[in-house]
Amino acid sequence: MITLLKRREGMSKADFIAYYESRHRLIGEKVLAGYATRYRRRHLHPADGQDAPHDFDVVLEIEFADQAACDACFAAMADEATMREIVEDEERLFDRGRMRSYTVEDHESVLPA
Repeated sequence: MITLLKRREGMSKADFIAYYESRHRLIGEKVLAGYATRYRRRHLHPADGQDAPHDFDVVLEIEFADQAACDACFAAMADEATMREIVEDEERLFDRGRMRSYTVEDHESVLPA
């Protein structure tokens, strides 16, 4: 699963990354433990170095061993208290209206050395 996330209006990129990695990440680790095999955040920095407005600030990658583990994780996350904790923290960090999640079909090329 990949989710594209945009920081909330008025938050600097440095503050966004610091908050995500020191606080929000911990919620993710807690709710994904026992279900996901990987929880990776890829913070995006424009290749041209310009901090201009853009669509997303981070690519969140969550990998599961199989669909059953993914389904079980999202069922557990639907618990009212868990969902409240996630949403309340997301509102401090993200433009929730811009969140986009996708399941991923992987194709990989083996390149010559």
